[in-house]
Amino acid sequence: MEKVSKIITLLENGQHEEALQKYKAILKSGTNDERLLLGEELFHYGFLEEAKSLFERLHEAYPEEGEILVTMAEIYLEQGKEDEAIQALDKIKETDPSYPESLLLQADLYQMEGLYEVSEQKLLKAKSVLPDEVIIDFALGELYLEQGRFIEAIKSYERVVPIEQEIAGVNINQRLGDAYSAGGAFEEALPHYKKALEAGLEINTLFHYAFTALQAGMNKTAIEKFSELKELDHEYHSLYLYLAKAYEREEELELAFETVQEGLRYDEYNKDLYFIGGKLALKLNKEKSAEELLRQALVLDPEFIEAGITINKLFLHQERYEDVLEIVAIFESSGIEEPHLIWDAAASLQNLEKYSQALNKYQLAYNFLKNDQEFLADYGYFLIEEGKREEAAEIFNVLLTNDPTNEEFTEVLQRLSDES
Repeated sequence: MEKVSKIITLLENGQHEEALQKYKAILKSGTNDERLLLGEELFHYGFLEEAKSLFERLHEAYPEEGEILVTMAEIYLEQGKEDEAIQALDKIKETDPSYPESLLLQADLYQMEGLYEVSEQKLLKAKSVLPDEVIIDFALGELYLEQGRFIEAIKSYERVVPIEQEIAGVNINQRLGDAYSAGGAFEEALPHYKKALEAGLEINTLFHYAFTALQAGMNKTAIEKFSELKELDHEYHSLYLYLAKAYEREEELELAFETVQEGLRYDEYNKDLYFIGGKLALKLNKEKSAEELLRQALVLDPEFIEAGITINKLFLHQERYEDVLEIVAIFESSGIEEPHLIWDAAASLQNLEKYSQALNKYQLAYNFLKNDQEFLADYGYFLIEEGKREEAAEIFNVLLTNDPTNEEFTEVLQRLSDES
């Protein structure tokens, strides 16, 4: 096959014009063995159109040869010609040795198109032909994992892992870890991540190991692994949020806050980092930093309700009622009616002695928070101050029904009864 070797050498040296002249000669009058070898090489090097022409010529000579049809389908797929690929694969007979491979290709194609049921049917058909082929079990595992069918994925991967630890560059233990973790079986996932890392350190696997440890409540392990990841790649943005959470759970608040600040140097548009940083600053009594961080979270996402509620708690504590109303207005401008923000507005308007507006807000919030004892108490006392004793009595009757031993509510109701 000296002619084929020369063509490949010319292509590798950038002498494309001369290479294509020799290619055309083989396409036109070369032997089928030369066409097959050259077609495979051209496909490997990415010369898809030329490879396709050679395999189409081979298909004319051997119309029922499954191996040729499979390669043609692979070329069509690389070219984005899915319909042509399916047509080629459909021509392969069930008795052909390439039939299981054609089913795998079809399954992959249907999976990419989101036709999961058809993809599964093709894979199960392939498995009925080759029941012990781990490539098919691996493909089933990949399909089930993508669908969120974690139990089936785990069963498929567990048939693979005793035979093959890695397929197509994918570590099977990592996939088992992913399937267990995604299904909520965090502790079961960890040994598989550990085995995957023993086979070769890979930062994404290390991240998933650390993240799963955090979800399992193993905070010290999570801190250890996230810290290891940070040493390997300090620009791995995702780690900082979760490392901070792990430190927070361990009551290492200063370390958690420092981690947030470090993360923001690499990921300055991460609203969740600003939010958790703001909450940590509040725990550390760093109110100025808390306000700055929470405001930035709202700049990045003006509809970030948790950030709005948290910064309002700070402003209410600081008796900055106008600032509370400013935050509420941000959400109102987006058409967001969040009950706790409406309550914040009611309390602020009450303290600003804008009683009519406060009453409107309390009444609106009541529609959402009529089962919230703390809100009802605030509302009830406000109604008393406004001289609305009958309405207040109704509220305190509800409060007492929910908390029958509360002496304060009993006394309020008695006083309201005496004054009526």
